Amino acid sequence: MNIPQELKYTKDHEWVKIDGDVATIGITDFAQGELGDIVYVEVETLDEKLDREEVFGTVEAVKTVSDLFMPLSGEIIEFNESLEDEPEKVNSNPYVDGWMIKIKMSDPSQVDDLLSAEAYAEIVGS
Repeated sequence: MNIPQELKYTKDHEWVKIDGDVATIGITDFAQGELGDIVYVEVETLDEKLDREEVFGTVEAVKTVSDLFMPLSGEIIEFNESLEDEPEKVNSNPYVDGWMIKIKMSDPSQVDDLLSAEAYAEIVGS
C-alpha cells in the first residue's frame, strides 16, 4: 500500500497536499483499493465554500457509492475534469493523476488536525 510521507491524511481516507493556502485533495490508495473499480467521480460543489467534514462529492465504484468529505474548510477552486472521462485514474494513480479537487483554505491551522503518513498507516493497519 502506498502512503506518501509528504502528504497529510484523514480518518475518512482522503489525502491532502498543501501548497501555500491551496490544498489538493483526493482519496488514498487504501480507499481506492477498498472501493474497487471506480466508474464515476461527481463533484457539484465547485466554487462553493464548505466546512471541514462536509460532503464535497461522491465516488462511485462498481459495487458502491461513497461520499467524499472535506478534510479542511475552504472554497473549492478546481475540479480534476479529466476524471469525468477517466475515473479509473483514481485507481491507477490516486496521488498524482487521480486528485479530485483543489481548495483555497479558509483556516490553514486546521492542517494541524490532519494525520501524518505514520498515523494514517496505523489506522489502515499497514
